[in-house]
Amino acid sequence: MTAPREPFFPADRSIRASDSPLDVRELGLVDYEETWHLQAELAAQRADDAIGDTLLVLQHPSTYTAGKRTQPEDMPDNGLPVVQVDRGGRITWHGEGQLVVYPIIKLADPVDVVDFVRRIEEAMIATIREFGVDKAGRISGRSGVWVPADEFRRDRKIGQIGIRITRGVTMHGLSINCNNTLDYFGHIVACGINDADVTTLSLETGREVTPEDVAPGVVDKLASAFSGELQVADHTIASGNAKG
Repeated sequence: MTAPREPFFPADRSIRASDSPLDVRELGLVDYEETWHLQAELAAQRADDAIGDTLLVLQHPSTYTAGKRTQPEDMPDNGLPVVQVDRGGRITWHGEGQLVVYPIIKLADPVDVVDFVRRIEEAMIATIREFGVDKAGRISGRSGVWVPADEFRRDRKIGQIGIRITRGVTMHGLSINCNNTLDYFGHIVACGINDADVTTLSLETGREVTPEDVAPGVVDKLASAFSGELQVADHTIASGNAKG
């Protein structure tokens, strides 16, 4: 889907307040809560113009995180702990084999949260399609990137988004399932959606696709989407079991 309303400024205009190059920091495998605190520090510095726009590129050890809209019935049934976080959305899982990118971006005025999310989705869709998942797209009323249902499988989520904006600066961000296990998703109602499934690039393409394979492309496409060079298009999935 395209944005539910027209963006606040033209699609070919940068959504960033600055035109300086993005500072890309590759962190490797890092603890979730430590990285959350790092994000908060960097976001405060960015709000004060002490640093430039930054992308944190990383993986997390196995961790459940619950956004502000998480419901009691979403929670894991395997007894594992859950980190309560200040992003939007509901519960999800992070773990090795899943690429995570946190954009710490000062947005241009007027701040347009919907447009920012749609631009992230556009970068994710373009990246995922480059790996051969040609039908990846959006489902109306649901964030993230999806692979549509077919004769044998339901709609499947391949990329997640959850963000927070404070003082005009973004935190949290996106994850793309590359070659991670899906076992932990089976113990939660992932993103609060119980009529769809979760998948990975490796499962969809039939070959091993790692976060290291995906990172360079998604970083480039995020930069292009934020600048307006890669513009949001209609990639709606025609799906019979999307209920919002």
